[in-house]
Amino acid sequence: MKTKLTRRRFVQAASTVSAFTFVPGHVLGADGATPASERINIAGIGVGGQGAGDINAVAGGNNIVALCDVDEKRSADTFKKFPDAKRYKDFRKMFDEMDKNIDAVVVATPDHFHAVAAMAAIQRGKHVYCEKPLAHNIFEVRELMKAAKAKNVVTQLGNQGHSTDSIRMFCEWVQDGAIGNVTEIHCGCTAVNSGIDRLPMLKQQHVVPPTLDWEQWLGPALDRPYCPAYLPGAWRGWVPFGNGTIGDWVCHVVDPVFWALDLGAPATIQAQVKNYDIKTQGDAYPKGEIVTFEFAAKGKRGPITLNWYSGTERIPRPPELEDGRKDPETGAVVRGDKGVITYGSHGAGGVRIIPETKMKAYKLPAPTIPRAKEHHQDWINAIRTNKKAGSDFSYGGPLTEIALLGVIAVKLAGQKLQWDGPAGKFINSPEANQFLNPTYRTGWKL
Repeated sequence: MKTKLTRRRFVQAASTVSAFTFVPGHVLGADGATPASERINIAGIGVGGQGAGDINAVAGGNNIVALCDVDEKRSADTFKKFPDAKRYKDFRKMFDEMDKNIDAVVVATPDHFHAVAAMAAIQRGKHVYCEKPLAHNIFEVRELMKAAKAKNVVTQLGNQGHSTDSIRMFCEWVQDGAIGNVTEIHCGCTAVNSGIDRLPMLKQQHVVPPTLDWEQWLGPALDRPYCPAYLPGAWRGWVPFGNGTIGDWVCHVVDPVFWALDLGAPATIQAQVKNYDIKTQGDAYPKGEIVTFEFAAKGKRGPITLNWYSGTERIPRPPELEDGRKDPETGAVVRGDKGVITYGSHGAGGVRIIPETKMKAYKLPAPTIPRAKEHHQDWINAIRTNKKAGSDFSYGGPLTEIALLGVIAVKLAGQKLQWDGPAGKFINSPEANQFLNPTYRTGWKL
């Protein structure tokens, strides 16, 4: 962390002037408050909605020095809560004016804006917490990973469940052999992030609200007229701005198996989509899809097939699930050659072996993975101790890539795409490779 005044130097300076000046105890941390020398100067880019929650989560014991948002209405509560923070609509201006006063940045914009905002912070040596998915395309993911490593900054992806005890329990059970060798995963989310029903609105003319800077909201996305079908929140269902349900939820739901099984990059990806015409509806994501990822054998584990179900497509009910139990909705069914584990979202919540008789018979292993604190605080503590956060970009980047590969497969539904992870390209589809690094709007670059 770039602090000009270490704790030791601060205390020495305070002692030097103690004969003339009273230094309040809380400044030195005497009452348990964070010492001034350890308080981190944090800026937020995108501070309404999820961004408001992120800023609140990192504010304790730190200084919120700048807030940037293009929607005055959406961000009003956050601006009001932190009246001393300087306000901006353009993060580039914020950095130009406050570079020396910012240590770390929270990025919680729509997906299409993640990379340009996070990269601007990283290039200036700022630590970054970025909401999931890390970026809008695979080129952006890899550039962010390289830059973060080169600048040696502390990063964290906003998949909060990664810091829970339950995800660690799941990993420990799998590594203990609780269900034997895992061969198959069925996972997904019932959320429907699709703009299909709002497509007719794009043909209408709409007036930009006076509280919104539409040009700045577009950022690197290609020019298009303002439409209330896009925001707030609904942008996830639109291809230019979001990544559908798969982009919204993979970083939560797939995280436990990604970690426990060291999945890495898939070898093949293939999507099945119903009632979707990409020629007439391609601006929006479909209401549901099934995407099959095949992972090659790795280390001591064998090959694994992962099936993802979005929206209207649901996870099949496992025959081992007890009568009276609800069908799986958002979460995963993990099948091994000796049993089945189910869990919910955000860190394998509700993880258990099914049926319950097998859960009761299982002797729980002793914890082997160190427990973490709350996800935002894990990032803050990593900054203060100059260590890696639990879901830093070297981990969160490859996890995000699984979602983004699924997005490409949906656009080319029916095709079985072969992926070369190390090379970062598709082996059998020049058409698919065109989606790896889409063009930015004039005036924007990564």
